[in-house]
Amino acid sequence: MIDYEQKTKIFKALSEQMRLKILDMLSCKELCACELLSGLSISQPTLSHHMKVLIECDLVKGRKDATWMYYSINIQTVKDLKEFIDFLTNEKDDCICKTVETKCCK
Repeated sequence: MIDYEQKTKIFKALSEQMRLKILDMLSCKELCACELLSGLSISQPTLSHHMKVLIECDLVKGRKDATWMYYSINIQTVKDLKEFIDFLTNEKDDCICKTVETKCCK
């Protein structure tokens, strides 16, 4: 069963330019919040907001080490998202459209 609600959260998170930049930075390696801030022109509270959104949809993982917070991309969520996009863009026997009766365009 597809969790459309979770997929919606992911797509909403991806629809913001700054979060895409953050993911781009994290694609290289795990980074601490201070490293992210140095590469972005945003305040610490703004970064915290974006990280909260990315963590809540499971695109990013966070870990605390002493007083620093480190972030990395959740590879499994990215793989699942790729599979979902493949699922959406390929014909399938159990397509949701087959349960809908269409009368137009015939």
